[in-house]
Amino acid sequence: MSNIPENLRYSKDHEWIAVDGDVATIGITDYAQHSLGDVVYVDLPRVGDKFETHDSFGSVESVKAVSEIFTPLGGEIAEVNDGLNDAPESVNNDPYDSGWMIKMKMANAGEADALLSAKEYEDYLAASE
Repeated sequence: MSNIPENLRYSKDHEWIAVDGDVATIGITDYAQHSLGDVVYVDLPRVGDKFETHDSFGSVESVKAVSEIFTPLGGEIAEVNDGLNDAPESVNNDPYDSGWMIKMKMANAGEADALLSAKEYEDYLAASE
């Protein structure tokens, strides 16, 4: 079973969200990085870019495929993880810490509450297997 930290929220597109005030840190889940295989490149947006809920904000390229990554909520990019330019494998090795992708100033903090809890995400994964 995938590593699913209790303190995060999840999307059905396999992104995780950590909320701190009105800023959400977003990355892909352990399940997603396992599905992708070895990540070789991550294409991220620029600080200041604005996105609506469920917009594509970038892509992850692995040895298997290129996959789009979607915003689980709307807002403005406050920070991007430039470390992934030199170490895209962080997404595989540590998806919930050094493998984070973006920090977004949320347009509506309530959107995070509508995302899946760890238990709901675990149930969602079990149902889709």
